[in-house]
Amino acid sequence: METSPITGSNRVRLDQPRTARPGLLTLPSYDPEAFGVLSERIARFLGTGRFIVWMTVVIIVWVLWNTMLPPAARFDEYPFIFLTLVLSLQASYAAPLILLAQNRQDNRDRVNMEQDRARSDRNIADTEYLAREVAALRHGLGEVATRAFITSELGSIRSELHALLKEIDERRGAPESL
Repeated sequence: METSPITGSNRVRLDQPRTARPGLLTLPSYDPEAFGVLSERIARFLGTGRFIVWMTVVIIVWVLWNTMLPPAARFDEYPFIFLTLVLSLQASYAAPLILLAQNRQDNRDRVNMEQDRARSDRNIADTEYLAREVAALRHGLGEVATRAFITSELGSIRSELHALLKEIDERRGAPESL
């Protein structure tokens, strides 16, 4: 605690985190990313046929051990209470690990979906830009004289010239009447 120069009282600063006091019990820290990776590896293993085969083998050996061997070597008699406890313990740890792995996968899927959405938005913007450019080019080409347009215009001018020359020749050859 600090003593305030104005009031002279001991006050706890709320704007700063508390520092660990020496001598108190400190809990071990862990890396959440490493724990998440480990939980994903365990969840992947729990979802395989190999796990089911190994679990089946362990249960069969357990049951055979506790039914076929002499009573002195047995450690879990017929109702197999200890086996039930071990399987319950395994299930109680497996479920949260699987949920943690699913949550991490959901986070990765969400990030991938956001990246896909951003990529799709960029593609749409690029497509719209290109469509505007093509439309501007088409509009610009509509105002430019193309070879076909010039050829057709020259053809119509030539036919009009021929018609005018023919008319001039006809007027020259016709007697002038007054």
